[in-house]
Amino acid sequence: MREFALLLLAALAAALAGCAVGPDYVRPDLAVPEKFAGAAATPPADVTPDTASVATAPAPGADPTFWRSLGDPTLTRLVDGALAANHDLRIALANYDRANALLRGARFDRYPTVTASGTASTSRLSAGQAPGLSRAERDADSFSGEIRAAWELDAFGRVRRSIEAQRAEFTASTADVGAVQVAIVGDVAQGYLELRGLQERLRVAQANAANQRETLQLLEARVSVGRGTEFDTSRARAQLETTLARVPALQASVAVTMHRLAVLTGQAPDALTATLERAAALPAVPARIDPGTPGELLRRRPDVIAAENRLHAATARVGIATADLFPRFTLAGLIGTQAIDTSGLFARDAETRFAALGVDWSFLDVGRVRARIAAADADASAALAGYEKTVLIALEDTENALVRLAKARVEDGHLEHAAQDSTTAASLARLRFDAGAVDLLDVLDAERTRLAAQDAFADARTRSAVAAVALYRALAGGYGS
Repeated sequence: MREFALLLLAALAAALAGCAVGPDYVRPDLAVPEKFAGAAATPPADVTPDTASVATAPAPGADPTFWRSLGDPTLTRLVDGALAANHDLRIALANYDRANALLRGARFDRYPTVTASGTASTSRLSAGQAPGLSRAERDADSFSGEIRAAWELDAFGRVRRSIEAQRAEFTASTADVGAVQVAIVGDVAQGYLELRGLQERLRVAQANAANQRETLQLLEARVSVGRGTEFDTSRARAQLETTLARVPALQASVAVTMHRLAVLTGQAPDALTATLERAAALPAVPARIDPGTPGELLRRRPDVIAAENRLHAATARVGIATADLFPRFTLAGLIGTQAIDTSGLFARDAETRFAALGVDWSFLDVGRVRARIAAADADASAALAGYEKTVLIALEDTENALVRLAKARVEDGHLEHAAQDSTTAASLARLRFDAGAVDLLDVLDAERTRLAAQDAFADARTRSAVAAVALYRALAGGYGS
């Protein structure tokens, strides 16, 4: 018994001192630009990027600075509602809870598994099995109770690598929640801005239709007194009908966008119609948006953080597979009591016990083990490629968003001037037509140009605001002005 105890202590010491086999995770060294090409005119940020450490900070959630800076209470209510009730976010939170539960379960593998059981049985032998015994003598009762414990001695780090992998998966799930929050805010903000832009385009179409209807009525009055022709009224009527044809498509787009916003906030499609059907001005985005540096971006983007942690988990799983090349030690024990009646269960002589040190080593199955190691290595290589791809996409998203926002604002300025000038030209054409200085064709052409310019300006303003939302998405909520 003394020798066996020493054996158990030696095995325990070996387990505690053992190293974890397999590769230790090392963050990939990526070359990260010092600044964004699309933000050349932006002053450098105060923080110098650490290109060797691109994902050290916890993944952020949606930053309220963005949508609150737009100063629109309706948008704020929509975003808050979406963050509270969106179904994609609820799915992400459930996955987060699952990963947390699995991590807790993995940590329990460091400790013994303890179970308790009890048995009460009765049996009777047949007369042929026990000849010469009475019926009562052939009856036998048995009662027992026991506590068992089993513990894997983590000599080669299989349990530690398993915990390491699950911890990384949990961190990735945490980042996934942040990514979904950013995406939801982006979807709601984009949908709301598009809605206000569509409502403005609808107003422009209806206002121009009203002006064209006045022109038609004027021409019909002139024809009635012999001063015009049916040819003129037909052209004016055709232009009015063309303008009116824009209205149903815009109204449908408005309704569809309101339905999308309602579903994003976890409600039935028509739940927000009464709230949003009244047109409102398009919120103005900040004039200056500082994207920071690529290093800051990669430390903040949830998808990059999630991809790196999944690479970490895949690396740890190589260690789990490698541990199967070595023996697995298990310490098991039992203490219990057994008697033929309940009164004798805990008597001194009713005690039972058992202790064992088990060794499981599938060294003859090394081919299968090495195949599993090769598969884990391939998974790690794929996770590395996925991480590198995610980093490049993050940089691409931001560069694209910066370029689109800058060019959209230039386009916005040109179209604003075009809308103003076309409005002035249409008013002057009407005055000159009334004075007999130009014919009807000039008036119709000026009104058509005004409609096109005003519609294009409203659309450009919307796209400019949506481009700012795209930059918010690319910056993963790290949005400053």
